[in-house]
Amino acid sequence: MSAPADVEALFTRADGQFLFARWGRPIVPVVFGVEEETIAILKGAIEAVVALADHKMAETDPELGANLMVFFIRDWAELTDTPNLDRLIPDLGALVARLTQAGANQYRSFRFDPDGGIKAAFVFIRMDDAMAGVPADALALSQIVQTILLWSDTAFLGTSPLAVLDNGAAVLKPDIADLIRAAYDPVLPVAATDPSHALRLSARIGVQRQ
Repeated sequence: MSAPADVEALFTRADGQFLFARWGRPIVPVVFGVEEETIAILKGAIEAVVALADHKMAETDPELGANLMVFFIRDWAELTDTPNLDRLIPDLGALVARLTQAGANQYRSFRFDPDGGIKAAFVFIRMDDAMAGVPADALALSQIVQTILLWSDTAFLGTSPLAVLDNGAAVLKPDIADLIRAAYDPVLPVAATDPSHALRLSARIGVQRQ
């Protein structure tokens, strides 16, 4: 998977645009809609992926307070009843209508700093039957992996960034783990729109594996 063409595909959107971004500031998570036990599992997954990337977490973001907000809901309509959420998510009503019509069970929205790095992310998980059937640790790890970078909107369609061990535990696929580590290499920019960035990522993966 570390071949440049494979890496490029993971950041090339359905409209053909190459768009890569990583977090440019420490991550400050907050979780809504689940019990304390699930919050602990989710935050544990965040800590593990942030450590993998050699990035940082913080107690608060000086501008936003929390910059990674994760919402667990039963129905998309709940979002329109959430106070002030329309200030964070543009055209919230239209978005809820689209997600409801599509029968979606997850959605991620990102905000960016002037240099293109990820500034904030909003993760919405609708707990339909499919999501409810996923073990909490696998669900948490999958969501955070898909939020640690700005992947293509088609990157994980029909596949998963996770693998399941014989004992049933979910782990990050080695190729995806290698790519996340490479993406956060400080010699690389926090954002890129030129497909040649995939060559640089692939090269960093090769260096890491030596």
